[in-house]
Amino acid sequence: MIYWANHFHSSNTMQHMNLELQTAIKAAKAAGAITLSRFGELSQREIVAKEHKDFVTEVDKQCEAVISATITEAFPDDGLLCEEGTSGKGASGRTWIVDPLDGTLNFIHSFPVFGISIAMTDANGELAVGVVYQPVLDELFTAVRGEGAFLNGDRIGISTREDKQGFLFATGLPFRDYDHYMDGYIAMLRDVIADSAGIRRAGSASIDLAYTAAGRFDGFFEYRLFPWDFSAGVLLVREAGGIVTGIDGSDDVFAHTSILAGSLLTHSLLLEKARKHFGTGSAGSSSI
Repeated sequence: MIYWANHFHSSNTMQHMNLELQTAIKAAKAAGAITLSRFGELSQREIVAKEHKDFVTEVDKQCEAVISATITEAFPDDGLLCEEGTSGKGASGRTWIVDPLDGTLNFIHSFPVFGISIAMTDANGELAVGVVYQPVLDELFTAVRGEGAFLNGDRIGISTREDKQGFLFATGLPFRDYDHYMDGYIAMLRDVIADSAGIRRAGSASIDLAYTAAGRFDGFFEYRLFPWDFSAGVLLVREAGGIVTGIDGSDDVFAHTSILAGSLLTHSLLLEKARKHFGTGSAGSSSI
């Protein structure tokens, strides 16, 4: 029996396909097609080191170009904030936050876990639309604020597990600029391992959050993220009935570079451990 299947709340109620959501889906599918056409075929000259241990490929850039063009065509007055540099404020006050290929290192190594993450914030800076697309499995996670979260059109919900010995958590391991928080992270990881059945590190925060929204993971925590890593996933988890905060418990995820996500039970567990190993002062720091 596949446990997480019991947490998919199938519904005949269709998600309201507003133009914003339609545009995000169109853009994500177009980028997904590009990734599949090039998966496993990258040459070394198409891979560039942006920073130490951080890479970008020609595929990232091609995906960002098609996503930004699709969004701009539909909403020329909206702003853009994309990982590979496409940006602009826009007159409407709304902003599209895009990771054109989340899991680039996986993609480079032909490890088939990567996704496209597209979110939109309204003029008040609140998350309104979120899409995470995993091309290899053709899984499309979608959310519109106030309307729930969906996977390929079926409503999803967070895990309802209550026994911590059965919890499966997701995280992201530090890979650069970690000297000041590595000890705290390892100490927290050790505690989470003790209070769970296991930990997974998929290498894509957007997919980790989408899987948390779908009940596949019971919770997620990671440090040093950027808005394009988590924006769509945050809305998915919240619309699936979950909780996402900064590591100090603040609802304003954009004030942090580190987040915790899960059910009421698992989020509380992660928050307790984060406060234990990072403290409320450092947890609120923009450096973590």
